[in-house]
Amino acid sequence: MRIAIGCDENAYDLKNTLLEVLKEKGVEYEDFGVFSKDPVDYPDIASKLVPQVQNGNFDRGILICGTGLGMAICANKFKGIRASVCHDIYSAQRSILSNDCQVLCMGALIIGKSLAQEILKVWLAIERTGGTVKKVKKINDFEN
Repeated sequence: MRIAIGCDENAYDLKNTLLEVLKEKGVEYEDFGVFSKDPVDYPDIASKLVPQVQNGNFDRGILICGTGLGMAICANKFKGIRASVCHDIYSAQRSILSNDCQVLCMGALIIGKSLAQEILKVWLAIERTGGTVKKVKKINDFEN
């Protein structure tokens, strides 16, 4: 599995904490930034990362900002991408099992580091199989 990960300056520390999990699990990843706490507009990070998931260069993406909401809104603007904000394990599970989401979003100002790591571990362990196919098809139909 190949993962793309990115954040804004609010989530710099949480991103680095999640990178520890990816390294520990031996997951191949690319870090799309940020690489310091200098201010950046989160849409700039999402607009670099999401097309890489969209075109299949990466299997999944992780986007982190202050709340996770802005990153999710940005990611969901890309055709065929389903991103969800997950601040608990059950939501992370359902994001894939029900909705076949490719992008996990979290808010560094909302969630603690240890819970974020546990959510990521669960999210990585679940195989994407198409979600609830009938419902995902209806979501995809909205784009067309």
